Amino acid sequence: MITHTELYERVLNAILRVKNETPFAPSITNSVTINFVANAQLAVGGSAAMVCLPDEGEAMAYASKSLYINIGTDFPFYRDTLQRTAKACAECGNAWVLDPVAIGIGSQRTELLRSFKQYPPKIIRGNASEIIALAILWDLDFPPAENSSAARGVDSTCEVDSARGAAIALANFTGGAVAVSGKTDLVTDGSIVCRCFGGSSLMPLVTGMGCSLGGVCSVYSCVTEPFIAALCGTLLYNKAAFFAEKKYSGPASFYTAFLDSLYKITHTDPKKYGAKKLTSFHFEIEEN
Repeated sequence: MITHTELYERVLNAILRVKNETPFAPSITNSVTINFVANAQLAVGGSAAMVCLPDEGEAMAYASKSLYINIGTDFPFYRDTLQRTAKACAECGNAWVLDPVAIGIGSQRTELLRSFKQYPPKIIRGNASEIIALAILWDLDFPPAENSSAARGVDSTCEVDSARGAAIALANFTGGAVAVSGKTDLVTDGSIVCRCFGGSSLMPLVTGMGCSLGGVCSVYSCVTEPFIAALCGTLLYNKAAFFAEKKYSGPASFYTAFLDSLYKITHTDPKKYGAKKLTSFHFEIEEN
């Protein structure tokens, strides 16, 4: 089994690679959070592009190593855009990232998410309700959880632990990784499960924290394997949010401080960190 130290070193290496290489990770994302997604990707050292048309999505799939799809905004033309983009990602080996926002609301959203089973993403990021609902939609076998069909818009009515089985099943099916966001986050590749701690109580008060995390995971997916990319993004978000809350206590100022913290953490020379800060990514490993 991989050790905590080995995982930490691989996360740190991914952070350094993004800082040095500025990987290109385009997005088709929620219109409410486009600005936040792009700014978060830039803050960690990536390069961003926001597209919405079918031919643009296909072009971006071939022009990048990882692409982020967030279905929070489901305009009618997205039926062609998202299906064609996901197919192009599969054809060219693009390690794309999916955020199944508000799964279960509307027939078009449901059918789009069902169709993605043909072209599975390498990272899926969502709250517990969304992860459970996606595993059910894809007819995957996993241990049942209470309130497994519960959903409330983009908010979760399920605890992260209830999505553990669904997350493992999805990761095994895709051959990638799943990140479940909550008070204590869960990241798994189907065999290793990490519990990630930290964050801030202000995170749910800022629209787009989860959306932008998906975009950041896509940036790291350009330089490392899906599990490390998902873990890297999750740990960075928890640490940046923790620091931001210490500086400000309201959602508006927290948003600004969060982006500043995300930039500072990823652009500071690790050699200048003290030993305490080097181990301040708080996570635990458990076997499946």
